[in-house]
Amino acid sequence: MSFVQKKGLTVGDYVNYSLLLLVSLICIFPFFYVFSVSFTDPKVYIPLQFYVFPEKWSLASYKYILSTNSFINAMNSTIFVTVVGTALNLVFTFTMAYGLTKTGLPGRSLMLGAVVFTLVFSAGLVPSYLLVKQLGLLNSYWSLIWPGLTNAWSLIVVKSFMDSLPKELEDAARIDGCTDLGVFLRIVIPLSMPAIAAFTLFFAVAHWNTYFNALIYLSDAKKWTLQVLVKTLVIDSDSNGVGASGASEQGIVPQETIRMAAIMLSMAPILIVYPFLQKYFAQGVLLGSVKG
Repeated sequence: MSFVQKKGLTVGDYVNYSLLLLVSLICIFPFFYVFSVSFTDPKVYIPLQFYVFPEKWSLASYKYILSTNSFINAMNSTIFVTVVGTALNLVFTFTMAYGLTKTGLPGRSLMLGAVVFTLVFSAGLVPSYLLVKQLGLLNSYWSLIWPGLTNAWSLIVVKSFMDSLPKELEDAARIDGCTDLGVFLRIVIPLSMPAIAAFTLFFAVAHWNTYFNALIYLSDAKKWTLQVLVKTLVIDSDSNGVGASGASEQGIVPQETIRMAAIMLSMAPILIVYPFLQKYFAQGVLLGSVKG
């Protein structure tokens, strides 16, 4: 038994644990409230009453919101942007990072300098908007994908990860007749699966939570992403985006339970996917960061 174990917990330990418990409860209780209200039977729901657990369970709010065209359109838009955007992010990030690991690449230093430069300086909102407008991407899903195909932080971390891979494997593959593309696809990519899993999560979460760009680039409400629709439903006074006001007036489903159901549906996919990728999260990112 170690000295620390013999000594036991100190007063400072109890204070720290108490503070951590308090902070945890403060963070968790809003999720409990949202969850409980979304599953509460509309017939027993009482506005402004705190619910830890639903008094009577019901899926009425979920059935209603999933039957509205606005929510289905927003869900489809978000799924498209997330799937296509994440796939393109991975392709561009890993191919460019692999190229930057080659010391003999012409202009490599200039490209690395340009990548690092963007970590400190950015064009700003107005030039970015004008660029998207000149490219004809306004009110298009591609305005949420093309401008952010990769970013400097992801490139640097992935490059560091690839620098840590054994170069002997690449040399052996070339001796066997592999081209640069063959080495990349058959050697580098399989060895980079932890990093790919981690950045899949990064990119997918970023695209799923797309809000600001969708708000300024998409003027057609039918193309809104899920986060924009949820913001309109939860914060704006006019919640007709999914017919919530009409439902409330007709006494079908309370507006508040519809809002909470929308929030739960917007969070659920990421919460479901994250546990499957969590084990790759630290391994894929920290390996490249520490060895870079």
